[in-house]
Amino acid sequence: MPMPPHNRRVSRAAFAALGAAGLIALAAAPAAFGDETAPGLVIGGIEPIDGVKPGSSFDLPVTVANKGTGAAEKVWVTYAVTRGLDFDEVPSNCLTQHIPPYDEMQERWTAVCAFDQAVEPGVVYTTETPLRVKVLDRALYDEVSLRVGEGDPVADDNGSPPVAGTAPAVKLVEKQPGGEGTAPYVAVPVTSVNTADYQVTGAALKGSVGKTVPMKVEFTNAGPAWVMAKYGERSSVSVVITPPAGTSVVKTASFCRAKGETYHCGMRQPALNEGGRETYTFQLKIDKRVARSKGSVALSTEARPFDPNKDNDKADITLDVTGGGSTGSTGSSTNGSTGSTGGSSSTGDDGTTTNGGTLAETGSSTLPITGAAAAALVTGAGTLLIVRRRRAQSLRGGQSSSVSGI
Repeated sequence: MPMPPHNRRVSRAAFAALGAAGLIALAAAPAAFGDETAPGLVIGGIEPIDGVKPGSSFDLPVTVANKGTGAAEKVWVTYAVTRGLDFDEVPSNCLTQHIPPYDEMQERWTAVCAFDQAVEPGVVYTTETPLRVKVLDRALYDEVSLRVGEGDPVADDNGSPPVAGTAPAVKLVEKQPGGEGTAPYVAVPVTSVNTADYQVTGAALKGSVGKTVPMKVEFTNAGPAWVMAKYGERSSVSVVITPPAGTSVVKTASFCRAKGETYHCGMRQPALNEGGRETYTFQLKIDKRVARSKGSVALSTEARPFDPNKDNDKADITLDVTGGGSTGSTGSSTNGSTGSTGGSSSTGDDGTTTNGGTLAETGSSTLPITGAAAAALVTGAGTLLIVRRRRAQSLRGGQSSSVSGI
């Protein structure tokens, strides 16, 4: 079964965007063009799988049916599992491939099995021996998908070289009707009994008033399970960062946005893998000394039943202001940012985003405003002094009290 290299980057992304309905429409296309003897292959036989344990395994009793009017002379069945699962013994008429994540697609293993036999209309088939899937230690929320077609799906050139299975080859055999699918593609969730410990790490900051200091905090998935972010859905967690009072943010970490006096930060899929981590680096200016100033980094409040340990869901960000400087009252940070603030931004080499455009974004304190106000007061005082002097001179000279040009 040749599987020549072929770049499926565009087509797979398109399939993900189309969804099952799009796949059904594509599969039905030959019949729509008037081919009255076209086969209509559909696949089924699997239901959602729940409660499996790491170290165990389960079977995939696939069914293939032909709901068209013509026979399919040869068919290919593609099995795919996400990274918490793997195939056990694979028949020799199948080729397996490991495909890393790309273009919003999850990391996965595939097994493409060729069946060089006719699939007749109105007949339901299954494999002589079901393909067996093993549950890995990192399994939690995974997915199994199946696809059937008349054409060789070819290898994904983003993946590893395909490898033939070593177990005896299997054939399709007829079975009693029932359990057949309605489309050439189906995917079901696989839920394992496992946990993933999400945790955050705070920071201890130190510097004098007027200085800019880095603030680096982290999110870690300590495992043992990975957590799959489903296509088109939000992650199961975000990180909420509150800078210490008396500081202003001059650079914002990547994947973070201001929301009031806090920053809400997202993450990439690798951070949700077991042992994965995301680091958020800010640059803070110490505007003033504030007694007992303390910020925090915390996980968002979505329900996470897979993470029973809540003790490490929040950590402190402490600030030690050295040297002299004014002392303000205990309170929140002075970044003054909001999620809807305008202005441009750019990402620096340190993974932070430089705010720009408004005082609220830059986190500037009242120093520029105070300076402008002071200048206005000085100018006003000087003008008043000149007016008084001119008025006194005019009165002594017997002239009118009105002053032109003021």
